[in-house]
Amino acid sequence: MEDTAGSNPQSLGFTEKLKSWLSWSWTYVCFIWFGMVLIMIYVLWSPLKLQETLTSVFLNTLTPKFYVALTGTSSLISGLILIFEWWYFRKYGTSFIEQVSVSHLRPLLGGVESSSTTGLFASVNGEAEPRPSVSECKVWRNPLNLFRGAEYNRYTWVTGKEPLTYYDMNLSAQDHQTFFTGDIPQLRPEDAVMQKAWRERNPQARIRAAYQAIEMNHECAAAYVLLAEEEATTITEAERLFKKALSIGCYCFGSGKDINLLVYIKRRLAMCARKLGRIKEAVKMMRDLMKEFPLLGMLNIHENLLEALLELQAYADVQAVLAKYDDISLPKSATICYTSALLKARAVSDKFSPEAASRRGLSTAEMNAVEAIHRAVEFNPHVPKYLLEMKSLILPPEHILKRGDSEAVAYAFFHLQHWKRAEGALNLLHCTWEGTFHEVSVYPKKELPFFILFTAGLCSFTAMLAMLTHQFPELMGVFAKAFFSTLFAPLGFFADKMESFMPSSFWHQLTRI
Repeated sequence: MEDTAGSNPQSLGFTEKLKSWLSWSWTYVCFIWFGMVLIMIYVLWSPLKLQETLTSVFLNTLTPKFYVALTGTSSLISGLILIFEWWYFRKYGTSFIEQVSVSHLRPLLGGVESSSTTGLFASVNGEAEPRPSVSECKVWRNPLNLFRGAEYNRYTWVTGKEPLTYYDMNLSAQDHQTFFTGDIPQLRPEDAVMQKAWRERNPQARIRAAYQAIEMNHECAAAYVLLAEEEATTITEAERLFKKALSIGCYCFGSGKDINLLVYIKRRLAMCARKLGRIKEAVKMMRDLMKEFPLLGMLNIHENLLEALLELQAYADVQAVLAKYDDISLPKSATICYTSALLKARAVSDKFSPEAASRRGLSTAEMNAVEAIHRAVEFNPHVPKYLLEMKSLILPPEHILKRGDSEAVAYAFFHLQHWKRAEGALNLLHCTWEGTFHEVSVYPKKELPFFILFTAGLCSFTAMLAMLTHQFPELMGVFAKAFFSTLFAPLGFFADKMESFMPSSFWHQLTRI
């Protein structure tokens, strides 16, 4: 057993060295190939009379009708690509060409696959796991994300529309693969089935794959997790399936990824208890989980705990949690900033009056509340419009962008009721926010992908060339001659320099070869 275990790191190390060598050599092979092409063009330039050939073929032999057809076809093809890119962007929120390039070409060129949530899951078994800096983690898992089968699907049943984007669900699939089955040296058959299941777009295909994994191994906890998330139509049913997975895990889990799965199950069970009204039980489960696995800060379980404590109106406990996690060195969130503002506003909001405050000035407690609201709004200026119900709430996504509109939706969806419960808190928020911040930034503004702009420009440019060539064939012929002369000028300059640098006998021998 020791020899087998010892051979795995060596084989993995050899594979990594081979990949790094291939990625290193790929760049130099491209340069060598490019250099050989230039040398070949130069060697064959005079014997084959390439310049005269190119000029006679492209400028003298071909008629203007050919160039009209060529540019028109180019415009049509680029227009079709533009239409497809625009449709794909509207449907999935990303560029198809960019997605294919990142997914398939970057690994071949030695790049690292971009996973927005890589490193968000801290090691829970004491092992060090690589993690990018906080500034690189732009997209975060929503700590309070809903259950797909029991909650998100209700929206689909009523409206016939999908509540989640494909991009959001794809990030969740990457989360599950990384958190549950990633970095395992040897996958079990049911683990391989579950890896494929997380990547399936069709919910029914994911559910079928989970049942297939259970048939292969009745103690496949990850399969029960998927069924609890996707197939269960009520929170009670989801809780039953999570408990089934937990009962398997209590005596089967051992490796680091199994412990990650165990932590995920316990967290979702605590969220089930919270949704079913057993709030004290949920708080105890969250506290136990944070105590048992203290390195779970990046999972933001404390945000689940804050929301549950606010529901219990245990404001002293909320303040204690904030004192631990509201730290400059830790990544902030809308939950932390606005909960801190809520506690300070609650202390003065019931007696707060803008007219009285303008006459006598702000007291120390009121000043602290106003400063806390300023701090929260500066962190995420999108939240007040949702809390003040100036913008309609939608279902929160499974992933959020810090300081963005998605984080504001996720926070207000769960915390609006807590602000309403504190008398006058929303009034104080409205007065402070309205008097200080007149314009809300549009960050993060969703920009069009580069390839949509590129194909649009290419389509317009080739269409313009086709039209000009059709209307003014002689003038465009002169323009084409000038263009090709300019295009081949660097090659002529390069050839002249090479002739002056190398002896003529050397090039004579090469041409003879």
